[in-house]
Amino acid sequence: MFFALDGFLFAGWVVRIPAIKQQTGASASTLGLALLGVSAGAVITMMLTGRLCRRYGSHAVTVACGVLLPLSIALPAQTHSALSLGLVLLVFGAAYGGMNVAMNSAAVDLVAALRRPVMPSFHAAFSLGGMVGAGLGGLVAGGLSASTHLFLLAGIGLLVTAFAGPSLLRHRLAPAAVEAAGPQEPKQRLSPRARRIVVLFGVIALCTAYGEGALADWGALHLEQDLGAHPGLAAAGYALFALTMTAGRLTGTLLLERLGQTRTLVLGGATAAAGMLLGSLAPTAWLALAGFAVTGLGLANIFPVAVGRAGELAGPSGVAAASTLGYGGMLLGPPAIGFLADWFSLPVALTTVALLAAGAAVLGYTARNATTSAPV
Repeated sequence: MFFALDGFLFAGWVVRIPAIKQQTGASASTLGLALLGVSAGAVITMMLTGRLCRRYGSHAVTVACGVLLPLSIALPAQTHSALSLGLVLLVFGAAYGGMNVAMNSAAVDLVAALRRPVMPSFHAAFSLGGMVGAGLGGLVAGGLSASTHLFLLAGIGLLVTAFAGPSLLRHRLAPAAVEAAGPQEPKQRLSPRARRIVVLFGVIALCTAYGEGALADWGALHLEQDLGAHPGLAAAGYALFALTMTAGRLTGTLLLERLGQTRTLVLGGATAAAGMLLGSLAPTAWLALAGFAVTGLGLANIFPVAVGRAGELAGPSGVAAASTLGYGGMLLGPPAIGFLADWFSLPVALTTVALLAAGAAVLGYTARNATTSAPV
């Protein structure tokens, strides 16, 4: 429920970015700078959340962030300048980054205790939440102001946390159970080779998460501004992307069993690159939507596979490193797109998503011989 809530709230925010841009009078570059507030807040929090999880437990930190994130999502619609928007997005980014690290830490512990590869299901829940959030956002975009919409999202988020939080706090996973069920944290320092491989998979995660963040923050604006789509149809772009990503992740286990991890990475990266070239350069909104859908299918399983491989090589510390790099790509992508959009154009800027997806495919093939036999 917390993974789904995270995706739901994030999507609800991103579909209102065009309205917030108009409200604040920001240009593409100044909007990109304001969106950097999300990145800065998240990165700072991500560095601290691991310590908080070790001290208070990942379940408690997840619930705390489940309160802060809904409260912070109502703030952007109250701003009227790019500067004030950037400042409140620092708060939103801090809550978002903390939520992602805490809930992934809780999920890693649960995967180890269950001895089942259920991590893709958690990420599917995030994508499903994003699809629902974007879909509802598209339905209400023409009838509700951004302020009212985000205020309602805050209320829904607090209700979900009030419902699910007490159960999560009551059922804390005993450390002994995790240690008995899952791989031990490496007691020795990682060798340089193992550390390089972990970073490699982290970069693969970053390349694909860059695309998810770029589509979330700029996809609707591209459809509305460059292709003349109605606000409702523009909001549906991210919803369609989230739908195909959810479908891809729900079938991810079968895909991995049939193709293996390397082929899944390479095929996914190549598919996403082709889809995003269509999505960014298509002359009509409907063709762009088709490109977004193909991109979602391609990106669906690359992030979970990359994080899982890092965990195989270095245990939970590998998962943490790869996840942090990956979410860094999701958060740093949107401001990069903003600057490129001002220097060139938004469609050209969005082609960088295809470039990085192709890079993830190449890196995935390069890492084909990386195994758990790497010394640690």
